[in-house]
Amino acid sequence: MQNEIINILKREEKFSENTLEEISAVEINDFADIIKEVGQQETEYLSRTEILDNLNTKTIGKEIYIFNEVMSTNTVGKFLSENGVENGTVILSEKQSGAKGRLGKHWESPLGGIWLSLIVKPKVDHSKIPMITLATGVAVVKTLERIGIENAEIKWPNDVMINGKKVCGILTEAITKFNTIDSVIIGVGIDANFNVDVLPEELREGTTTLGRELDQKVNENEVIKCFLEEFEKIGILFEEGEFEKILKEWRRYSYSIGKIVEVREPFSKTYDAYVLGISREGALVVEKIDGTLEKVISGECIIKN
Repeated sequence: MQNEIINILKREEKFSENTLEEISAVEINDFADIIKEVGQQETEYLSRTEILDNLNTKTIGKEIYIFNEVMSTNTVGKFLSENGVENGTVILSEKQSGAKGRLGKHWESPLGGIWLSLIVKPKVDHSKIPMITLATGVAVVKTLERIGIENAEIKWPNDVMINGKKVCGILTEAITKFNTIDSVIIGVGIDANFNVDVLPEELREGTTTLGRELDQKVNENEVIKCFLEEFEKIGILFEEGEFEKILKEWRRYSYSIGKIVEVREPFSKTYDAYVLGISREGALVVEKIDGTLEKVISGECIIKN
């Protein structure tokens, strides 16, 4: 986290190199006000004014910080969550240089994507954190429906797909204090307008963008606004404990149910299984080749052709 904050200060030329060396030895939270000040800018492609114009939310997105480039919006989100920001605060960046997905995987975040993190402060038990990821996936799909994409689906646990290609990834991280959840940082990366040829070769075939699917450039600020509104709607269901309603929506959009997958769980052997559905806890329910049922709580499920 400290390296991220120093990098932002360096990029924005807030201090000299000598001063930055001194900063590395002090309490980094002392610079929260400067980071917030930097985040008040409007960049070339992202506009706070346009996002907030007629934004129909009560909580989500009322406080927005926008950066030209960060390593990870989730890292900035963690920092700001410790330094007096409101529930529903949004962090946006035009680019990310060191973003991570689930299981420590690198997430490519070039110019032309939507890279954001939400800071929420839900009053829930740790066991409900996976449900936040599922709810966020539903919010993304409903957002895409609003801009004209009718065939988006959710691949368990954290990807959104269009025609079998990934267009969005979600990374949820809980910040705990004294064994209670203080806040949850929800990272959302949506491939919006960039050319997939800028990605590493191994990612190009399995990736799509909103612009490619609609055959026209999308307005990133409008997509962000739609997402914030859809997230608040599904977030209200979450806060009210309407988990079955969230699961019903998730099942409706599921890309995983009914498919043969290769299950890769931490510290466990890989096995093939048929996806039956999802449990009330957000675990994937699969039937193994021998007929036994398993609940997959964490790990990966690779769709088999």
